[in-house]
Amino acid sequence: MKFLPVIATVLISVVLQATLARYMVGGRWVFDLVLVGVVYAALQQGAVAGMLAGTFGGLLQDTLSGGILGVNGLTKTLTGFFTGGIGTQFVVSKPYAKAVIVAGATVVNRAMTIGLDSLIHQAWPATSWLAILGEVGANTVFGFALFVAAGAVPDAMSRGRMRRRTSFSRRQW
Repeated sequence: MKFLPVIATVLISVVLQATLARYMVGGRWVFDLVLVGVVYAALQQGAVAGMLAGTFGGLLQDTLSGGILGVNGLTKTLTGFFTGGIGTQFVVSKPYAKAVIVAGATVVNRAMTIGLDSLIHQAWPATSWLAILGEVGANTVFGFALFVAAGAVPDAMSRGRMRRRTSFSRRQW
């Protein structure tokens, strides 16, 4: 497992989440880019990387959101670990298959969050199932775009489109 790409993935997803969330009108569009980053790290690097990304990303998200510290950390840690386990058991290579895993991870993560909130507050929270469906859709679209983009970079490099220019190093001084 490479530590730096996992942390970079989580930091980028937290920054994007914080940046894009304030442009949403009235809170209608719900998405969780931190979860998408956790699933991406888990599917690319394995269960341990998913667990690390989930812990780090969830705690950062808890800190920035002002909610109960640890709820997102715990749910994203478990989601990242099990997603990484699924990714290592079943070799998933197509972006649409990975997007389906993002959709399933979103449902599981939201169910665990609702369950933990109900245990902490001793009451079932008001849940908008339409908002959860919107979150699943948005996360799936973001995840699909991420996996397509991540697959396009190595393909372009292998075809020579993104090779480093070596003309500077070849100059005779």
